[in-house]
Amino acid sequence: MEKDLSSWPDDRIPMDETKGKDMGYILGFEVIDRDSLSEVGGKNASLGEMIKAGIRVPRGFAVTTKCYLDFITKSGIRDRMYDALADITSDDVKALDRAADAIRKLIHTTPMSNETENAITSGYERLCEQYRTDDLAVAVRSSATAEDLPTASFAGQQETYLWIRGVEGPRESVRKCWSSLFTPRAISYRIKNDFPHEKVLISVGVQKMVNSKAAGVMFTINPTNGDPSKVVIEGSWGLGETVVSGSVNPDKFVVDKVVMEISERTISCKDIECTFDPDRGAVVEAEVDQDRRNACCLELEEIKTLVRMGKEIEDHYGYAMDIEWAIDKDLPFPENIFIVQARPETVWSQRKAGSVIGRKTGRQLLLEQAMKRIKIP
Repeated sequence: MEKDLSSWPDDRIPMDETKGKDMGYILGFEVIDRDSLSEVGGKNASLGEMIKAGIRVPRGFAVTTKCYLDFITKSGIRDRMYDALADITSDDVKALDRAADAIRKLIHTTPMSNETENAITSGYERLCEQYRTDDLAVAVRSSATAEDLPTASFAGQQETYLWIRGVEGPRESVRKCWSSLFTPRAISYRIKNDFPHEKVLISVGVQKMVNSKAAGVMFTINPTNGDPSKVVIEGSWGLGETVVSGSVNPDKFVVDKVVMEISERTISCKDIECTFDPDRGAVVEAEVDQDRRNACCLELEEIKTLVRMGKEIEDHYGYAMDIEWAIDKDLPFPENIFIVQARPETVWSQRKAGSVIGRKTGRQLLLEQAMKRIKIP
């Protein structure tokens, strides 16, 4: 059977050779890493870091914080934006709503410069070249400079737009992502956590869309009790948004990191899935076929591969991670398993290091699990 070449990137075409490069407005994921946080935000920096570490990540590019800062500065709206936030408190709901509406209206109605439009369009066209298609479906995700940090969780505060096609789609989605930096929720969170508004910048990632048959999240620590010897995977049919949003009860697997055995397995009734509807040209929530509702969304080898990938990511970063994954229905195993996000786990990682269960360290727990499998005559 002939492979769908549009799902395979051409690595001979580097993203950093796009028009607009000299403006510093776009950077390919393959040229950024965790040291690029100030330029591309936490989410994009992590994607680039994982690509450099050899993790399978869909390719894409970052619209940089410089692009955003130039947009609000050169257009003359920057001072008006921050003036609207002066003296607002986190518990003044009406004032928050008024400021958010005013700022988002400014961002939506202010024209982009030709340089900005050309840079985003060029980045999208080069990504299409990488995947050998003229109309690549992409995910457009916000990536703020203060998110995905070990000490703070800004996850989910800014917007994501899925299955965007054509040269105009990414440009308008980038504008919407910039605007989402000023929702009432995001403004309030920054005030409560003493993050100055003008110090939090936003980048936007434009990434090849995974045509997911299943997707979900993975923790390289048990988020229930902090056990570092376990990986916990949750997943459901379709795109991962149903799992992240909590709109479906996902399948759940607790896997031992050493012996790769599943110690807990919960298969839920998954009656809805988030999927792309080609007739409507939009991502929708649809009913799951009866024969799949109570079926496990992952094969055993897919679970094991995800665990191995999770361990590689944790080893690379040096701490427990909260990971989003997707399995592409258009590709063969194991090339179909992708990591689409990874951030530090922010609950147990902030607790005092030391014993976790029964006054035993994480290393002792891992060694105990390994020794259980060793037969001594």
